[in-house]
Amino acid sequence: MKKIINVYNPYDGSIVDSVFESTLEDVDEAIKRAEKGKTIMANIPLYKRAEILERTAQIIKERSEEFAVTLVKEVGKTIKEARTEVRKVTIIFTLASEEAKRLHGETLPFESIPGSENRTGYYIRVPVGIIGAITPFNFPLLLAAHKIAPAIAGGNSIVFKPATATPLTDIKLAQVLLEAGLPSEALNVVIGHGDTVGNAIVRDSRIRMISFTGSKSVGTEITKNAGLKKISLELGSNSVLIVSDKGDTLLSAQATVRGGFAVAGQVCISVQRVLVHKRVLDEFLDKLITLVKNIKVGDPINEDTDMGPIISEPAAKRVETWIKEAVERGAKILTGGNRDKTLFEPTVLIEVPLDTRVVKEEIFGPVVTIIPFNTLEEAIKIANNSEYGLQAGIFTNDIEEAFWAIKELDVGSVLINDALYRTEFMPYGGMKGSGIGREGVRYALEEMTEIKTVCFNLKGVRKD
Repeated sequence: MKKIINVYNPYDGSIVDSVFESTLEDVDEAIKRAEKGKTIMANIPLYKRAEILERTAQIIKERSEEFAVTLVKEVGKTIKEARTEVRKVTIIFTLASEEAKRLHGETLPFESIPGSENRTGYYIRVPVGIIGAITPFNFPLLLAAHKIAPAIAGGNSIVFKPATATPLTDIKLAQVLLEAGLPSEALNVVIGHGDTVGNAIVRDSRIRMISFTGSKSVGTEITKNAGLKKISLELGSNSVLIVSDKGDTLLSAQATVRGGFAVAGQVCISVQRVLVHKRVLDEFLDKLITLVKNIKVGDPINEDTDMGPIISEPAAKRVETWIKEAVERGAKILTGGNRDKTLFEPTVLIEVPLDTRVVKEEIFGPVVTIIPFNTLEEAIKIANNSEYGLQAGIFTNDIEEAFWAIKELDVGSVLINDALYRTEFMPYGGMKGSGIGREGVRYALEEMTEIKTVCFNLKGVRKD
């Protein structure tokens, strides 16, 4: 008899729904179906792939509120955040539809090399084959779309493992894709834990590429176990926001709130470390604390709720433990710090030792640490003193400061006068421990295709 996985509402602990846990035999069967699917997908013309993707976007748009409510129930994000996620997913599938039509190679100038005067040719892009896609709980629908849509555009089949805690919207997505005309062999969903189902996907030699979003520790294990296959990893971060004395303190405070407390801080690019020039520290804190205290925490289905719960009580307790550790080391809580089951007050810490976990590691909770600095050089040094390198922002009205920060920050993307920003078409990914490769529809499509070179030797072709 198969085991059942209950999906819990993080806000009240109620069971939203239940799903069957996949066995290793199920995973093997999914990969066998995907092997058939890769042949089918490779022979579907580009315009047909584009039609499937566009139809998927349209169906999701028609059922957007259904998807949004399910996200609220299984993830705990607010209804406003959920609607935004669904809207972004429709954009991803639309973009993938457009990119599918532009999947092509280019001619190669063989005759520019001595000895190759009689050669001409080009390269084309062909499907990788089977993509193993593994996603986390925080953006189940969005991150699934970032993997599945370009995989389809590239003519691949997919074995997809959503997060065990939040599989419901992803099951709905799979149903929509089939309704939109995707062959059933092309998308195979398996549900289970990473150390069983996830490992089986990663280790299987029939799968040509793994696309994973999640923690650095799991990403590291994937690189050890994947074998000879392509890997795309979008891992964690402890993103930094620098507030220069030449920046706008109100806008930077607003960005800190938006960047630090969206989805209860459970975002890969959440603002966690806020480096503030000492000249503007008091001014910045006055504005920040006022804004943070106005955040309404509560039932995420309510339209006026600003922040919902953390995904589970154990996760919330971990955040609480890290804060207590920092306080014991001398940190001060300026606001927040209290927990009620999975609800956690938006928290601002100052005077935090730089070697504490709330600074060094990814807290994945509604906590920001304020770190004063004297010079921009000092701020950049602190910012780069991290195993992560996903995203950073700087608030400054000095163009030279902005360009210097762009050059010196060791991160995948630098935001000027902004924080916590990702759009669907941009190349997105990190340096150092934050990952390998880039997402964003066009860039993921490049990762999910192979280059095949074609060369004609025309020597001896008749001239008459």
